[in-house]
Amino acid sequence: MSIGGHQSHRAMKDEWLTPPEILSALGPFDLDPCSPVDRPWPTARSHYTVCDDGLALPWHGFVWLNPPYGRSTGKWLRKLSRHGDGGIALVFARTETAFFAEHIWPEASALLFIHGRLHFHHVDGSRSISNAGGPSVLVGYGQKALDRMARSGINGALVCGWRWRDAGAVPDQQRLIE
Repeated sequence: MSIGGHQSHRAMKDEWLTPPEILSALGPFDLDPCSPVDRPWPTARSHYTVCDDGLALPWHGFVWLNPPYGRSTGKWLRKLSRHGDGGIALVFARTETAFFAEHIWPEASALLFIHGRLHFHHVDGSRSISNAGGPSVLVGYGQKALDRMARSGINGALVCGWRWRDAGAVPDQQRLIE
């Protein structure tokens, strides 16, 4: 899967762009480490593409992260969670996944579960006629992210201040949220 991509078996492609209204509501951003090579609008002041390998390069400033969806999602979220200047990620709201249990529930500052399903955009800037195929969530790391998400006006449920609890070896329910 390519950087900034969202796999779609129906569309037979894996590069989808963040809707520009999401970026406008949350920005500006200093760095997008998963930017498409060709983009009709900037997502941040600086961009890393698949040609640069954003996981290997140093990150700076407030980060926008629309990572590849799939097996590498957790690696990108881990790097964002450890990045000292904070940032916001856009991922599917799949709360049962390993990346949620490892890098979102115990480390994020805020979540904004977006109402309805997003329509991502093609690299030419046109809006996809089909929706994302699943619910999306904005994941904020740091106070700046929480503040921007709260002020964004994006329709959805903002969640912050939860307590993470490791439930131990409970069968089929390894970790619980209070």
